[in-house]
Amino acid sequence: MNQKFKTALLFLILPLLAVAQSVITGTIKDASTGLPVPSASVLVKGTSNGTATDFDGNYTLNNVPDGAVIIFSYIGYTTQEVVYTGQSTLDVALAENPSELDAIVLIGYGSIKQENVTSAQETIKSEEFNKGAITSPGQLIAGKAAGVQVTAASGRPGDGPVIRVRPGSTLDGNQDALYVVDGVPLDQRNASLNSINPNDIESITILKDASATAIYGNRASNGVVLITTKKANFSSDLKVRYDVQFAVEKVDNYTDVLTGDEFRQMVADQGRDTSILGDANTDWQDAIYQNGTRAIHNLTIEKGYDNTSIRASLGYNNEHGTLQRSGYERASLSLNVIQKLLDNKLKLTFTSQLAQEEIRNADTGAVGAAVVFDPTQPIFSGNDLYGGYFEYTNSTGIEPNAPRNPLGLLNSLDSQLDNYQARLNMNAEYKLPVKGLKFTGNAGIDYNEFDSYSLRDANSGAGDRVASKNFSRGIRRNNLLDGRFDYKKDLEKINTQMDLTLGSSVQTFFRQSFDRGLENGLLVDFLSSPDENSIVTFFGRASFDINDLLVLSGSYSSNGSSRFSEDNRWANFYGVSGALKLTNTDFIKNSTVLSQLKIRGGFGQTGQQDINDPFAFISTFTPGQQTAAVQFGNQFVTTIRPEGSIDLVWETTDQWNAGIDLGFFNDRVTGSVDGFYRETSDLLLFGPLPAGGLENGSIQNAGSTLSRGIETSINVKVLETENMSWNIGGNITFQEIEITDLAGANDDPVSSVGGISGGVGNFIQEWAVGSDPTTFHVYRQVYDQDGAPLDGVFVDTNGDNVINDADRVRYKKANHDAYFGLTTNFSYKRFDLSATLRGAAGGYNYNNVSSNSANLATIFPTNTQNPLYLNTPSDFLNTGFSDQEVFSDYYVQKADFIKLDNVSLGYNFPGDKVDIRASITGTNLLTITDYDGVDPEVFNGIDNNLFPRNRGIILGLGFNF
Repeated sequence: MNQKFKTALLFLILPLLAVAQSVITGTIKDASTGLPVPSASVLVKGTSNGTATDFDGNYTLNNVPDGAVIIFSYIGYTTQEVVYTGQSTLDVALAENPSELDAIVLIGYGSIKQENVTSAQETIKSEEFNKGAITSPGQLIAGKAAGVQVTAASGRPGDGPVIRVRPGSTLDGNQDALYVVDGVPLDQRNASLNSINPNDIESITILKDASATAIYGNRASNGVVLITTKKANFSSDLKVRYDVQFAVEKVDNYTDVLTGDEFRQMVADQGRDTSILGDANTDWQDAIYQNGTRAIHNLTIEKGYDNTSIRASLGYNNEHGTLQRSGYERASLSLNVIQKLLDNKLKLTFTSQLAQEEIRNADTGAVGAAVVFDPTQPIFSGNDLYGGYFEYTNSTGIEPNAPRNPLGLLNSLDSQLDNYQARLNMNAEYKLPVKGLKFTGNAGIDYNEFDSYSLRDANSGAGDRVASKNFSRGIRRNNLLDGRFDYKKDLEKINTQMDLTLGSSVQTFFRQSFDRGLENGLLVDFLSSPDENSIVTFFGRASFDINDLLVLSGSYSSNGSSRFSEDNRWANFYGVSGALKLTNTDFIKNSTVLSQLKIRGGFGQTGQQDINDPFAFISTFTPGQQTAAVQFGNQFVTTIRPEGSIDLVWETTDQWNAGIDLGFFNDRVTGSVDGFYRETSDLLLFGPLPAGGLENGSIQNAGSTLSRGIETSINVKVLETENMSWNIGGNITFQEIEITDLAGANDDPVSSVGGISGGVGNFIQEWAVGSDPTTFHVYRQVYDQDGAPLDGVFVDTNGDNVINDADRVRYKKANHDAYFGLTTNFSYKRFDLSATLRGAAGGYNYNNVSSNSANLATIFPTNTQNPLYLNTPSDFLNTGFSDQEVFSDYYVQKADFIKLDNVSLGYNFPGDKVDIRASITGTNLLTITDYDGVDPEVFNGIDNNLFPRNRGIILGLGFNF
């Protein structure tokens, strides 16, 4: 083309470009207040051409073509789209989007607007869940909620974490929260959360204070966890999603023991006979562990019609554990269907979860055996005796007082538990002819059937030429029928919105097991007595939103439990709470800094009735009498005699809660602070206690506890643009609990808990008035000038020149003073990155692995026919203890920790027909601690052969069709 022609053409095009590509300026303001909105996003739709407003709400956007659509958006406001038609100035007023405050959240037997919540509760949605190869629902929320402590599962396949909502209010009773899945309260003694596929969960709501949980009455002292499963939307396109994850895991940490060479040197240094040692350098812990693998598959199909929504999912999880011969397999199927009828007056919701679990049980005794087995001995003996494994023997066979070959233990046991779970629920909502009146009915069943066996090879050290066979099966059934009326009405004359609920519930539980085992060489059947109990509840709630400023709420629950005698069968519980929504005042609405302020407070009374004995109120330990036995065929059954009834009543918990919710800079920063004070009385305790206390073997009301704490959480939206977002959330909880009474005892220790290995009277923790229930009861160790513990030297605390039990003191505790969580989520275009950090401080562990094994008496046992030596934790080199000093405070060790739970990186590949998301996730990546044991995170504070947790790398692919 001619150069002159090119030049002329360019001069003709430039003016056209100047017209078509323009510069726009303008201001973005709040529609209600007229105040500028800083950092609002201005973007040309379908492009990356965008900008953001300055502090005064002003913006300049270049190169805007005629006819382009400009998007104006900011978090908390309704997004606007404006077609550009040549304007040089374009001002926009964004209207506040009340969706976050108006979001509907679950409460007990119903739902409510988020802004009208008056109690301490928190909802974690699916997009906020922890990432990774998640097996149990509890893992989804670890570190996510203040006041909720999730103790990570061990490395055992299929193990779920322990979840505690605030400090446990009871001592002997069940400290688990009440779990409610799609409206069905689970059996607190068999919650079986692992039967729920985490991929099917939409949200988890934790009700923390008694004003929120009182409507559940007799089983709500330890909080309530509401789990909602996913459902399809109405009028939605067919969606098919397939996700696959593959994980490789390895043991995070081993117990630090002597190597073969170090052990030989130690034996020589002690002047012992080294000729009985072997020539090997066997790492027994390495021998019993392997790289674990896990594969998780999830297929989801959902479709919405005008009056019907259907969601179905199929999940499969197969895990080969890091401890050899351990594993977990789960297949799950869920189907959720919603159907609207009668011109949308009737809504039927059917939810179901079916699961089959196979748990392959390895012999966990191998974990402890691998710590102490002689590292100079080989794994195999060179002959076929005892499966070819090296074992300690004497003239008659296996040495009974020696450990078994760890690998031989694992390979000689075939043990499996098969678990079948069906959870079905039908919910019906009907809008009655009276405006605002609705009836909701709920019928559900939670059915569990299990079958297990354990077979031990006779030709092994563990079998010692005698095979063992044990079989067990049983059923657990939970039936629910409830109904309620909800009535909502605007009382216009007094500018009040009224919300009333009235209903009742009947729930029955049945459990029975059937065991078969060897007795005198024969297989014998053992049928347990059926365990059946029922709970009847009448409940109500009233809530009033006055002038969109003050919310008052009260709930009441009358409960009857068959676990108690007729005189004490019924009890009443209640909760009252209120909130002042200062967010809706003119002062907050006109503020450029403070965007949300709500003050909450409440009181409630709840109960605890979950005890193992369904007829605990009838004593089978009548003084001076013997129970009668009745013969049925060849079996004798001990009868329950009505004499000597125990006048049991409910545990009762009174709880006060006060809180404040805050938001700043149009809720770019939000947070809350809650304080609680809780007293529990009439503790249900299982004997024995001191004279004048409980009868040995009976249950009575005998004590009280007091707990208190402060919970804080904060969430910061660091960035929020069209292409990039970054959120940081954190929470920290401070809490304490103490025993205030035990059967009228003084401040002396009165009951032993926390069994340990070694020693006589193997209890390292003891309940005592004025102490935390997890307080350790120990001798105070004396140290030399270099800080080394003196062998067998303790402080004479009472000054009587004799060291005995009277010199043991209460020292430290397992419960942490504080625990925290920190999460972050970052996204840029198609990339996303998330991480979760957890930690705890102020708690201690008792290192029972070292206290039991790190001493000369254990290393060189004298109770065997032939001499043998046992390995020891390396800590022995620091102490040189001659005997087991199991009650020395030397073994009570600080267990503060910080854990990087997971880091996940993902990328989305868009396609014409299929969108693909690829991700890589690391779990249990880092632990920072000064604790000497394998892992500082021990639920009860007693570290005794903890199954090590795993570190894993997970690759994931998701396909959206």
